[in-house]
Amino acid sequence: MALLIIILIIIVLGAYYIISKKRKAKLFMAVAEPVFKSLLAQHIPFYQALDNSAKLIFEHKVSEFLAGITIEGVGTTVDDTDRVMIASSAVIPVFGFNDWKYSNLTNVILYPDTFDGEFQFEGENRNILGMVGSGYMNGQMILSRAALIKGFSRSAGRENTAIHEFVHLLDKFDGATDGVPENLLAHEYVMPWLKMIHHEIHKIEDGESDINPYAITNEAEFFAVVSEYFFQKPHELKHKHPDLYGMLSKIFMQDRG
Repeated sequence: MALLIIILIIIVLGAYYIISKKRKAKLFMAVAEPVFKSLLAQHIPFYQALDNSAKLIFEHKVSEFLAGITIEGVGTTVDDTDRVMIASSAVIPVFGFNDWKYSNLTNVILYPDTFDGEFQFEGENRNILGMVGSGYMNGQMILSRAALIKGFSRSAGRENTAIHEFVHLLDKFDGATDGVPENLLAHEYVMPWLKMIHHEIHKIEDGESDINPYAITNEAEFFAVVSEYFFQKPHELKHKHPDLYGMLSKIFMQDRG
C-alpha cells in the first residue's frame, strides 16, 4: 500500500511539473514574442529565408528553448539579442525535427570573449570560442559572446561557433561525441558517412578542400565544422561538396540548397 501511494505521488508530481513547464513556456512566449520576432528578423538569416508558416514554427521553437534553458553571463551582461542568437543556434540544427528537446543541456554560460581550458576569460592562452561541458560541467555550454555575435554577422562566412557547439550536443545525445549521430543517421549510412569524413579529411590535409582545417582534429569536430558550413553557406556546400551536402540533408532532415 505504501509503495502504491509513493508511485501515485510521483505520478502527480510529474504531471504537475509538465503542466507548470508548459504554462511557463506559454507565458514566456506571450510576453517575449514581439521583441523576439523583431530580433529574429533583424539578426538571423536562417529565419529571414523561411516562409511565413515556417517562421511561426521557428518562433515557437525559440520561445520553448528560452523557457526551458537558463542563460547567464559571466563577465558580461546577457541581453535579448544574445538570447535570441543562442536560441536560434539551438533551433537551426533541429528545425527539421518535429519535436526535439536538448535534454543533455540545462544552462548556457556566456563569456565576453575567448577563454582557456580552465574557463578563465582573462590573461594569456585564451583560444576557446565555445565548449560543451563534460564531467562536473555536464549539461552546461560555454560560449564566447564575441563569437556568438560574429556567427550571425555578414562577415561570418562559413563559421558559426554557437551552431558548432549545439551540433556537438546532438552528436553527444547517443552517448558518444564521435561525429556519428546514431540517433539521427540510419544504420546503413553510418559506414558511408565515416568513409566520406576520412576522404575529406585527407583532402583538407593535402590542401585540396575549402573546409576549415579545424575539421581534421577528429570525426566529431569534422561533423560540427561541416554542419556550420551546411547552415551558413548551403548553396556553396551543395555546389562544392554535393555528397557531404546530401548526407547532412539526411542527418538534419533539411534541404538548405
